[in-house]
Amino acid sequence: MPAQPPISLWMDQIDTPAPPRAALGGSLEVDVAIVGAGYTGLWTAYYLKRQAPELRIAMLEAEYAGFGASGRNGGWLLGGLLGEERLLAALPDEARRAAFALLHGIPDEVAAVLQREGITCDYRKGGVLHCAARYPEQAERLRTWLEQLHGQGLGEADYRWLTPGELGRQLRIHGALGAVHSPHCATVQPARLVQGLALAVERLGVQLFEQSRVCHWQPGLLRTTQGELRAEWVVPAVEAYAGELPPLTGAPGRCTRLQRFQLPVQSLMVATEPLPLELWQTIGLEQGQAFGEFSRQVTYGQRSADDRLVFGARGGYRFGGRLRRNFALTDEEIGLRRQLLGELFPQLRNVALSHAWGGNLGMARRFQPHMLLDRHGRIALAGGYGGEGVGASNLAGRTLADLLLGRASPLTAQPWVFADSPLTGLKAWEAEPWRWLGYNAIVHSFGHEDRVLADPHSPPWRRALAARLADFMEGLMG
Repeated sequence: MPAQPPISLWMDQIDTPAPPRAALGGSLEVDVAIVGAGYTGLWTAYYLKRQAPELRIAMLEAEYAGFGASGRNGGWLLGGLLGEERLLAALPDEARRAAFALLHGIPDEVAAVLQREGITCDYRKGGVLHCAARYPEQAERLRTWLEQLHGQGLGEADYRWLTPGELGRQLRIHGALGAVHSPHCATVQPARLVQGLALAVERLGVQLFEQSRVCHWQPGLLRTTQGELRAEWVVPAVEAYAGELPPLTGAPGRCTRLQRFQLPVQSLMVATEPLPLELWQTIGLEQGQAFGEFSRQVTYGQRSADDRLVFGARGGYRFGGRLRRNFALTDEEIGLRRQLLGELFPQLRNVALSHAWGGNLGMARRFQPHMLLDRHGRIALAGGYGGEGVGASNLAGRTLADLLLGRASPLTAQPWVFADSPLTGLKAWEAEPWRWLGYNAIVHSFGHEDRVLADPHSPPWRRALAARLADFMEGLMG
């Protein structure tokens, strides 16, 4: 791994980093070329080699394995997919139940791989707590969401309302009004997971080249500054980093930038120093549960295996879809997260923070996760995870493997799968300045709603107006 400051708490905790891997040199011919050594690329390579060991697979990584979102995320291994209720609503009852079962099985599938490959990454399946605490409208929205889930055939075993007293037996959050608990979530140490997967695919025979940035690509051909890779299929597993790939050229009627379909946004996190046991006894999370505050301004966290509170909140978007590269958080960015942490856990208002970092993640138009096979362009890709990629990427890797191998399966029959579909069939984001203006208008409406509703002195008419405006703006993105 190149000598540089750690990109996250998780990378800082890697005791024995993998030695730097060689860059691609010269010319190489393979069956499948994968761009990006994050979760999506690694899971795709893993399942392809498990099902078809004879395949020649090579991966090109611009930096090093786990440099992107896979080494920086919040560590939620969620058994779900962004917008799953909307995506599955139109399915017949039996098909919808099967799809939910497929999603809910993601954490257990990952656990099986960890066991098989001997990967240690602090996996704990304690479920997830979606909490209402800072204002009563959260509880109302949470109950509405729970009713929708139950209306789609899910039961108490999948999503269950917790009273404040029941919640307190798992998490003692200030001002608790209730929560929804789901068992379909685990927490992990993300960097150890990505490092373990990289070693696992190499043991299976996958060639992984680091410091190999793609500077040209077309169907069947990838070029770096030092070499070229010829392949029957190309898998651009880059998600938020789509803007770093040059336009796809050489396919009839195509000169496409993947960035049109993946809007890079940023999420920012902090971590406390390891907290003493007596302090944890006032907080909870003994079983490795993930937790989040049920507001439109995303707030999430977990208790790490070494007893830190890892806490993320909010994010941003840069004009033109530019990636953020400097994740040395400003005092203001750290201060906002400290403020929110202190509101939820007053006993932590003055606790020392050991790490602050962030990462780029991909957001698809209409919040539409996608797994796609473009047979004409010889491309397979997945993305649009919207911050839920730790689990969704495992589903994507299995799905892309089946698509590339031409296998019809329950994985390939889902509404987020576009089999034998042109790349240009994905919904593209609007051109600038409209997407920057739209994104910021939506985010500001969410922030305004949060401030108004968190103020107990806000009059009812103002609270209702702020919520309706946020509803309207959220609808524009969907």
